[in-house]
Amino acid sequence: MKAVVLVGGFGTRLRPLTLTTPKQMLPVIDRPMLEHVIGALGRHGVDEVVLSLGYKEDVFRKAYPDARCAGVALDYAVEPEPLDTAGAVRFAAEAAGIDETFIVVNGDVFTDLDVGQVWRRHHEVGAEGTIALTPVDDPSRYGVVPTDARGKVLGFVEKPPRDEAPTNWINAGTYVLEPSVLGRIDAGRRVSIERETFPSIVEDGGLWAVQSDAYWVDAGTPDTYLQVQLDLLDGVRGPAVDGIATDAEIDPGASVEHSVVMAGAFVAAGARVRDAVISSGARVLAGATVERSIVGPGAVIGERAEVLDMSMVGEDAEVEAGRSLHGARLPEND
Repeated sequence: MKAVVLVGGFGTRLRPLTLTTPKQMLPVIDRPMLEHVIGALGRHGVDEVVLSLGYKEDVFRKAYPDARCAGVALDYAVEPEPLDTAGAVRFAAEAAGIDETFIVVNGDVFTDLDVGQVWRRHHEVGAEGTIALTPVDDPSRYGVVPTDARGKVLGFVEKPPRDEAPTNWINAGTYVLEPSVLGRIDAGRRVSIERETFPSIVEDGGLWAVQSDAYWVDAGTPDTYLQVQLDLLDGVRGPAVDGIATDAEIDPGASVEHSVVMAGAFVAAGARVRDAVISSGARVLAGATVERSIVGPGAVIGERAEVLDMSMVGEDAEVEAGRSLHGARLPEND
């Protein structure tokens, strides 16, 4: 099985972390986000992945010089300009010479979805496209996907009022597509797969869906980027993992609770870290507090400083001694 993984976005919601690193190359516990995503595909039988690249594409190439990631062969397709979701899918599939049924996934979604189940259902019903759906409590933030009793998609409703939503099942960002779908996508322009391509397949009766309540998190926001890591600590997805790297240095006088402390990071005596991510090489100095926040690689949290309430400190940034950040980003975005 071949898959196109969409990783070309700018990751603006995760700035300043993404000012230097593409979103899918941000670390989750002990390895880049992308390796978690591709590793999951590999476990379900995918043996070749085409990365649809754009922003900082050189970072991906340097990370995987042998063109393999998580045991899966890689190919690269670099968009000449942003082409939106459908445009990126067509460009990547054609660049890789895909001419058979293939999978598409968003590169920032963490899920325990059985991709093989979607693949099998796609072929059982003879679909042109089959999409995975996941349930949410508040569908007003998403595009919801009503289906009939057999799973045929009836339409797409973008961000309906909560009390008017026809369903709480939303597009989960995993698709199985026939190559004929590529012919529905205009070349060389921005095309949304949700707003243009899928509705055209619905009109012809060829779009189906598979509902799954498996673990699903879009890790593209500060809250969810933190959540997927704490979920791994808590054993929400399989056995609980240890978030403290073997070469991280934590002073016996420091307090580190329910947090990830990555390779080469340092937490000094009297410092307090809770529900947080301390990235590789970062330093939390004496008496500082980091709580429910993310500290980027090489950053320094000064003595007695506070980094709180989903603050994000970018790579090599420094929070001065005694300063308090509440829901802030350093350096600040434009």
